[in-house]
Amino acid sequence: MTEMPSVGVVFPLDGDRRSTTATGQAIVAEALEPVDPIGARAALAETTWRAGYPMHFRRLVEAGLDSAPAAVEIADCGLSAVHTRMRWGHADGSDVPLRDARADEARPLHTELIEGIGLPESSLTLPFQGRRLAGSDLADQLYAWVRRGIIEPSCADAVRQVAAHPEWLDLSDLTFVVLGAGSEMGPLRSLLRWGADLVAVDLPRPDLWRGLLADTRRYAGSMRVPAAPGNAPIAERAGVDLVTEWPNVTQWLEQLPGTLVIGNYVYADGADNVRVSVAVDALTEFLRYHRPDTALAFLATPTDVFAVPEADVERANAAYDNATVSKALRGPLRALSGGKLLHRNYAATSGPGIADAIVSQQGPNYLLAKRIQRWRATSARSEGATVSLTVAPPTRTRSVVKNRALAAAYAGAHRFGLEVFDPSTANTLMAAVLVHDLRTGTPTLGHPWRDEAHQAAHGGLWTAAYSARSALGLAAMLGLGSRS
Repeated sequence: MTEMPSVGVVFPLDGDRRSTTATGQAIVAEALEPVDPIGARAALAETTWRAGYPMHFRRLVEAGLDSAPAAVEIADCGLSAVHTRMRWGHADGSDVPLRDARADEARPLHTELIEGIGLPESSLTLPFQGRRLAGSDLADQLYAWVRRGIIEPSCADAVRQVAAHPEWLDLSDLTFVVLGAGSEMGPLRSLLRWGADLVAVDLPRPDLWRGLLADTRRYAGSMRVPAAPGNAPIAERAGVDLVTEWPNVTQWLEQLPGTLVIGNYVYADGADNVRVSVAVDALTEFLRYHRPDTALAFLATPTDVFAVPEADVERANAAYDNATVSKALRGPLRALSGGKLLHRNYAATSGPGIADAIVSQQGPNYLLAKRIQRWRATSARSEGATVSLTVAPPTRTRSVVKNRALAAAYAGAHRFGLEVFDPSTANTLMAAVLVHDLRTGTPTLGHPWRDEAHQAAHGGLWTAAYSARSALGLAAMLGLGSRS
């Protein structure tokens, strides 16, 4: 257990402390209970949660494989557990159920509108290695990624359709709410270049807002910003903390014009990542109820567990069987590592598989925060909402490269057939997929887990010969050598 903040969205008390471990175990167990009671008991009985959590998050996918209703039930029960267990803390140290959170009337939000002076881009271009790819160059790069197993063919098809329909980039009929506006993986700058009307929500950090405001003014779109009233420069008044102010933000958003698209791109370190994800989910649930035409957008992390297409399993097994240098080293490396290195990516030789790319160092709080988003996407899609959830590629974002182990693993990942993207390439690619989904409607493929895998840009994690946890440690060693 760790000392935790007691204001805003908080973990429940366990004795005299707020326990992230007990809460995480309970949420996973309650999600599993209706379809896998044995798995639920195993999650609650886990004595080393911070080390043993991957198998329980994997079970959340495995338990729903055989039945689409079971998968939806896992999502719904998981969300119910989140909203039942997480609390809303007051400054005096007391807390109440999350559903009883109230807006702070002493903290009104003023709307600032910033309009760009640029011309909207009339065609899709993709920044890549110092160039902007368009036309045949873009088509060639998409083909190369598919041929190498870096993105799913459906991802390439979606981007090609957007390139073929530049009129789709006119997004004036929608209002995009970008939660986590400063995120390197978010679509904010792409949407501004295309002339969209944005609502930007992020923390009150003047340096962050100065950059966002400058970009808005030079691009074609417009941006509404929640800010404190006053005469100080906007950058010094802009921003809110969703963890402590989501009811205020919800009231503010509810009054905005247009059809809303709520894009969830928030991130924080450690347990705060769960807190902000819960705050966004509470906001999303409220807006979906009061404005049912609201669409949702998410980016899933590739370092998670997914049910993947049969073609990816076949490709990965072929890569394992046809490996040359690494095949000769498998035995010695496994012996030296105690059997931890270079395991086959999939145990089965054919059929749909479970791609388990969890990076243990990211921790259970990170994975729970991302799973809440996947559960909301599944639940909302089952209710008929427009939902764009896309697996984003491994990307050299600041949050990744500041972790030395992950930065080294990414530096050596290419030796195992993986591609790590630059942020500008990844976020533009994902923005194009988002436009496709909003213009064509997100398809329902018969099972929520298939929907999650559709249009994925997994960077090769699903088609590689070796499972991520058995290869990334070696990739980190090789990456450290190349970086030095």
